[in-house]
Amino acid sequence: MNGLESLWAESTAERVSAQRLRGDDTADLAIIGGGFTGCSAALEAAGQGADVALIEAQTIGYGGSGRNVGLVNAGLWLPPDDVCKILGPEAGEHLNRALAEAPGAVFDIINQYDIACEPKRQGTLHLAHAPSAMAQLESRYAQMEARGAPVTLLDENEAQARTGTRQVHGALHDARAGTIQPLAYAQGLARAAQGQGARIYENTPALSAAQHGGQWVIRTASGKLRAKRLLVATNAYHEGIQNLTIPSTSRVNFFQLATEPLGDNIAKDILPGGEGCWDTGLIMSSLRRDNAGRIILGGMGDDKGVQANWARRKLTKLFPELSAVEVTHAWAGRIAMTFDHLPRILNIGSNGLAVFGYSGRGIAPGTLFGASTARALLSGDHRGLPIAPVDYHRERLTGMKSAIFEAGARLRHMIEGRW
Repeated sequence: MNGLESLWAESTAERVSAQRLRGDDTADLAIIGGGFTGCSAALEAAGQGADVALIEAQTIGYGGSGRNVGLVNAGLWLPPDDVCKILGPEAGEHLNRALAEAPGAVFDIINQYDIACEPKRQGTLHLAHAPSAMAQLESRYAQMEARGAPVTLLDENEAQARTGTRQVHGALHDARAGTIQPLAYAQGLARAAQGQGARIYENTPALSAAQHGGQWVIRTASGKLRAKRLLVATNAYHEGIQNLTIPSTSRVNFFQLATEPLGDNIAKDILPGGEGCWDTGLIMSSLRRDNAGRIILGGMGDDKGVQANWARRKLTKLFPELSAVEVTHAWAGRIAMTFDHLPRILNIGSNGLAVFGYSGRGIAPGTLFGASTARALLSGDHRGLPIAPVDYHRERLTGMKSAIFEAGARLRHMIEGRW
């Protein structure tokens, strides 16, 4: 469950070639972390002519980016009004507008650099998992429509026709969104950044990072990287880096399984429009198809036995016609969850930023935050950032919260798995 043995690792059509950092290197911008944020930052900075070096402890997309569901959503889990309540009207609407445009930026990058990541912009469906959940979707719909978003509220019959299951009770369709093969997108970003001149180093964990003489010095087991500016983009996969403190967050695991490729004779009525889905359940589930016609089901948690049993039963409950199909892949990844579900940009030293806490929305926000932090670090102007950076951030009881999330998901899925 901890390696890159997922469907995405097997099916990616993008492969970036990168070596370990050996010896000393210098750059205008150093980036630690090779997921959506780091690779987007590398592409943006290199495209501006900056000298960029990115180091990744494992391989590009190894962490949450390569284990993602692949839904390119607009906005956050939080409804836009809640964002404004937390940040205030002006800052909240600034972030809402930036996130509303982020899926378009993702698909523009895919087109510009010909990234082979199975892009499909048919929107997403936020599914009502129970009749009572329609009130939540109606409220979200009203907030999004008031901001000019191309959203449509679907009743029970429409939602069931769009998904192919009678187990949903309505849905909110967002036409700005879509789906991708997430590992291929991360690898494609890195490949595009290399094409602009960025140096990508894999299997190069940062052991320490500190400022000396106005420069950041990042030490690794096999070399040293000096840079005027530093971006830390490790998110839920951050490991200890000496002399560099990044706030811990609650970590939530998300499990997925994929069926064998299914022909239209079996699955022609399942998501015929190609949307990706996520539901309103407290223990959230996701649903989508890939280009090969596999059905991919996800849910919170990382207990392989419990999750696999739950997912198998859940899949059959949603789609009885799939009761005999083979499940060929199962994998999990980590999500960095902040207490208020808002991402953070943290000032670290001078000319340094760290980004973390997407709370399960990594693709479009990661692309946005990566590019915008790169611009801010190169220019010294932070006014274009989607959210103002902070000098200090603390999350309380993160270990306990992580354990509670995992125990809650395990208990819920143990119960549902017996039905």
